[in-house]
Amino acid sequence: MSTPTSIVLCMGSSCFSRGNAQNLPRIQAFLRSHALEACVSLRGCRCGSACADGPNLWVDGQRRSSMTPEALERLLESWTSEARAAETGSIH
Repeated sequence: MSTPTSIVLCMGSSCFSRGNAQNLPRIQAFLRSHALEACVSLRGCRCGSACADGPNLWVDGQRRSSMTPEALERLLESWTSEARAAETGSIH
């Protein structure tokens, strides 16, 4: 997956307490450290009605479920790896 243009975090009480409270600052730090703040829209939303699958977030409109802080870290690393590959022209 290439670097997204839109990330929406569910900030409903279930998703927030199950990991999105930690995910928000992690995503903000990632966008800042990769100079993506102007390119990626990051916002929260009220309950996305998928509480049983949370914590949830949407990347370019596609729901990502069970996004624990550990799962989010893997997702962010995949964006970083893809960006590096694009810069060097290598394919994994």
